[in-house]
Amino acid sequence: MDKASIRKRILPIRKGLSPEVVQELSEKLLNQFKQLDLAEVKTLHIFLPIKSQNEPNTFLIIDWLKKYHPALKIVIPRADFETSLMTHHYFEGMEDLELNAYQILEPAKAKIHSGEIEMVIVPLIAFDKNGYRVGYGKGFYDRFLSGIQTKKIGLSLLDELVEIDNVNEHDVRLDQCLTPDKVYTFPLS
Repeated sequence: MDKASIRKRILPIRKGLSPEVVQELSEKLLNQFKQLDLAEVKTLHIFLPIKSQNEPNTFLIIDWLKKYHPALKIVIPRADFETSLMTHHYFEGMEDLELNAYQILEPAKAKIHSGEIEMVIVPLIAFDKNGYRVGYGKGFYDRFLSGIQTKKIGLSLLDELVEIDNVNEHDVRLDQCLTPDKVYTFPLS
C-alpha cells in the first residue's frame, strides 16, 4: 500500500480514539520508553503532540525525563513550513510554548540547540517491518535525520505493521519503534 493510502486508512483509526484511551496508551508508551538505555544520551529530541491528530502524549516522557534524568537536555522542534526544515530548541517549560498556524505547539523564545543529539523520538502514523515510517508527508523528519548520526525511536499508539510500497531513497529508517505493548527493533527478522 502506498503512503497516502496508509495515511487515509490509519489516521481515522487513531483520530477515533477517545482522549481517555490516548492517555492510557501514552502511559503504556512511557513504560516502554523507561526501558530504553539512556546512559549515553546527553541530548534527546522529542516531538510535541498534535492534539487534533491524537498523537501520543509526549509530555509524559518529558516530565519523566526531567524528574529522573535532570542532566539530560531535552530539545523540541520548531517547523518552517516554507522550507520543510526544523530548528531545534531547548525545552524550557509549558510557559514557553505557543500554537503555530497549524495548531502545533512550538517553543516561542527558547534557545536553539546546535550540538549533537544522541536520540530522536520520531512521530509517525504507521511503520513497517524494516523500520520505515509513514509521516504526514512533508519530509521534516527525514530531512533532519538524514543529516545526523543518532538513535531514531518511533512512537506509535497503534501496534500495526503495514506494508509500504513506495519507500524511497530519502526515507530514513528507524532503529526502534515503541508501541503500547511492544518494542520493535529494526529490521525485524
